[in-house]
Amino acid sequence: MSLIKFLTSKTFFLNLLLAVVAIFVISYLMLKWLDSTTNHGEFETVPDLTGNSISVAKAALEENSLVMEIQDSANYNPDYPKFAVIEQDPKAGFKVKENRKIYITLNPSGYRKVLVPELTDRTFRQAKPTLEALGFQVGTIRYVDNIGKDMVLEVSHDGEEIKPGDMLPKTSKIDLVLGNGNRPN
Repeated sequence: MSLIKFLTSKTFFLNLLLAVVAIFVISYLMLKWLDSTTNHGEFETVPDLTGNSISVAKAALEENSLVMEIQDSANYNPDYPKFAVIEQDPKAGFKVKENRKIYITLNPSGYRKVLVPELTDRTFRQAKPTLEALGFQVGTIRYVDNIGKDMVLEVSHDGEEIKPGDMLPKTSKIDLVLGNGNRPN
């Protein structure tokens, strides 16, 4: 039998029709199965968790069939209470599937501690930007008789002397004792 005769035969067309019907039936069943297993068209709205405590955030997420995933704490934000949610992903109002993880970032209990650099024997002009770049604030400045004008002689915090390598919370006020340019008697 030649190829052209086979392609025009009744058997070929019957097999071709059965194959097309089988593809449509299998595709239809696959789509129905996917609809039922993926909850197609069903969404949960992400609630706004910002400013809430962990327990309130967890209850709100469980109420909406969502799962909480805590990420590492961020930098301290004084506008929010300790251990409150300060960020979430996805954002509030987004539509997501049920049991989706909502990633939250918590406000730590305080500012992180920063290493205090070596400031003695530097000028105030060098010390001030160094402190501000690290997040510290320059507190009171006191002058004493010393030949080095504006030279940092002592560094203290809350009345206690700070040594290089000490750790202080970010935004701490650091007091400086500077030379006034006069010779000590």
